[in-house]
Amino acid sequence: MTGNDAVLALVVATALGFDFTNGFHDTGNAMATSIVTGALPPRVAVAVSAVLNLVGAFMSTAVAATIASGLVKSHDVTLTVVMAGLAGSILWNLATWFLGIPSSSSHALIGGVVGATMAAAGSSAVKWQGLVAKVIVPAALSPVIAGAVSALGTYLVYRLTRDVAERPRGHGFRLGQIGSASMVSLAHGTNDAQKTMGVITLALIANGTLHAGAKSPNWVIASCAVAIALGTYIGGWRVIRALGKGLVEIEPPQGMASESASAAVILSSTDFGYTLSTTHVATGSILGSGLGKKGAEVRWHIARRMVTAWLLTLPAAGVVGALAYWLAHGIGGTAGVVVIFVILVLASIAFFIASRHPAVTPENVNAAWTGSVAPASVTEEPVK
Repeated sequence: MTGNDAVLALVVATALGFDFTNGFHDTGNAMATSIVTGALPPRVAVAVSAVLNLVGAFMSTAVAATIASGLVKSHDVTLTVVMAGLAGSILWNLATWFLGIPSSSSHALIGGVVGATMAAAGSSAVKWQGLVAKVIVPAALSPVIAGAVSALGTYLVYRLTRDVAERPRGHGFRLGQIGSASMVSLAHGTNDAQKTMGVITLALIANGTLHAGAKSPNWVIASCAVAIALGTYIGGWRVIRALGKGLVEIEPPQGMASESASAAVILSSTDFGYTLSTTHVATGSILGSGLGKKGAEVRWHIARRMVTAWLLTLPAAGVVGALAYWLAHGIGGTAGVVVIFVILVLASIAFFIASRHPAVTPENVNAAWTGSVAPASVTEEPVK
């Protein structure tokens, strides 16, 4: 194995590691509302989501093409750049997962890659028009559109079923949620799994294994599909709790309306090749379900915290990506990439250990909201 092949292998492994974190970070986008309303048991929900993420990953490669060639100039990208970009995205994903903040894995990945590319080749290596048109504009519009669709849908379902008794109505919408949540999981696979495919393809182009503009090979598609499915099955219970319990106290009609809105917006964006944040869409939909139901409580202070994280994601991941590149480049060669890989492994272990105290599990994910990710049983005084 040559030096470049060794570096390529580490980069591919790290990219699949990011895909794994993307899976457990974003499980809540599809299943948080179904879990909180009781439409699906927690472990069944993440298993269903994992299978549908796997299927969805094979359905489209438009987003992968955007990542591979639409955001940075591929001839300015090296394997060290890709590794550094992945470092920025993974560390941001782990930090926000630990804090229970449903931030965008997509934007973390894009921010990390753009930051590392700028550190290596300057701002001219970034395709700013593509970044604005296919990332920043959709990021601003998608939660608003999803929220509006969800609010209208929530209003209509309550309006149309106002004469139906609460118990049969709840049962019917719980059944409906199984279908709508499944659609969000499928849509998530068509969009988010593609981003890691694009990064691995970019690495293969940088290594000279593929020519510029090449499509993702079948083995890349399959490995990314499996990685995101495994991550989804692990279940990001901290983020699931924040989305399901923190923003709005959700009833089954709201859950079905928000999930349907999310699926429609995500699938539309995939068709156009937009690297949409499914987190932004899901959060906007959940907020919309609170606005569409008369008398529902929306915890705006939690929403503001999430939006702050959204605004920080691109620049924060970009800064970490740039720092990681300078570190790896300063060390030089294969050793620099190995150092970054080791740092990521150690950071992952540290975050996992810290997340166990207290742990959010399938058994307490639906405990009463206390103002933080910590479930009620380990919080001394609930905060409303």
